[in-house]
Amino acid sequence: MVLILDSSALFVMENLPDDECTCPPGVIDELKKYKDHRLNLWGDMLRVSDCTTSSIDKVKETANKSGDLGRLSPTDITVIALGLELKGTVLSNDFSIQNVCAIMNINYRSIGIEGIKRIEKWNYQCIGCGKWFKEKSNECPICGSQMRSHRRK
Repeated sequence: MVLILDSSALFVMENLPDDECTCPPGVIDELKKYKDHRLNLWGDMLRVSDCTTSSIDKVKETANKSGDLGRLSPTDITVIALGLELKGTVLSNDFSIQNVCAIMNINYRSIGIEGIKRIEKWNYQCIGCGKWFKEKSNECPICGSQMRSHRRK
């Protein structure tokens, strides 16, 4: 079995599982950014692999429909895209990653915490004027205030 590891899973784990472990380059960059010492210990045991733009596009399309796109980083998107391409199991504590994986029928597992219980869809509300939007933006196009995510009812 191939395991695709997200940064959140790597931060929680003390040892890599015995299965083949891979991650996108962005995960390695995040570990380096936070000076995580385990990166030096794991060395060659952690394979770094890129994904195709077509997989990224599929993930973005799904995440946009569910409202998760604004909650996912570019690295998160590549983790899911690798899960899609490699038909592996994504290890992540990120609920939005788990949510998109569930929608796309990609196996996933949470490490150290309980994972999602059901698929969620998201809307975004301006904290200033109260207007609702289906897609996240950095600021409200009406009044310029910040946006907050809410589960769709």
